[in-house]
Amino acid sequence: MDFHCHLDLYPGAREVYREAAKRNEFTWLVTTSPKAFAATSRALEPLPTVLMTPGLHPEIAHERAAELDLLLEQIAGAKAVGEVGLDGSPRFRAHYQVQRRIFSAVIARCVEVGGRTLSIHSRRAVRDVLGELGRNPNFGTAVLHWFSGTPAELRAAAALGCWFSIGPAMFDSASGKALAAAMPRDRVVPESDGPFAKIEGKPVMPWSESQTAEGLAPLWRLSTEETTSALAQNGRALLKLIGW
Repeated sequence: MDFHCHLDLYPGAREVYREAAKRNEFTWLVTTSPKAFAATSRALEPLPTVLMTPGLHPEIAHERAAELDLLLEQIAGAKAVGEVGLDGSPRFRAHYQVQRRIFSAVIARCVEVGGRTLSIHSRRAVRDVLGELGRNPNFGTAVLHWFSGTPAELRAAAALGCWFSIGPAMFDSASGKALAAAMPRDRVVPESDGPFAKIEGKPVMPWSESQTAEGLAPLWRLSTEETTSALAQNGRALLKLIGW
């Protein structure tokens, strides 16, 4: 399974898309903008093991803010939403208020339509992401992808009921390993974040769940087989929340 993947952005996207649909029990194809979601929905045929969702990536929120109304329309007909969120890193800090306005509108819309599962970007913005979620308790389910906050922020996110999607690239740093080790074990699911995430310069592929299990197993002090089983069990539990 892969709970956060930009399948439409790989070189040879159609081939990768079909291969992921064959190999994986489930793949969550997150999109970066409402118009990208519309275009990808037209370009890639629906397949039973792939969930394609509308989103508005915070890194381009200032460029695509005019598409917010379209996103709010798309959310009503979607089982889940992603990629959305906030990015407070220096490169995007100038546009942070635009990001916050969009994320707030997305969360409010999720409340209006009865709750959605969201794949959320929270780089250097965990406190504000959790604040928005906390003010809207009926938004649905949050899956924090490639979480990179502090240990205290991790505890706060876990206390709020957040899930976490992690991939092989998370184990490239000591801080990533420490966070993965501390995550609630029943709310961790695999992701690739490909083609953006890379290992040894190559994009992580959507069928990387075994690599995630191998990296996570020693941190959880389990065998790779036990970790694989736990991730699969968690994934199926999350799919029920999504309504898949």
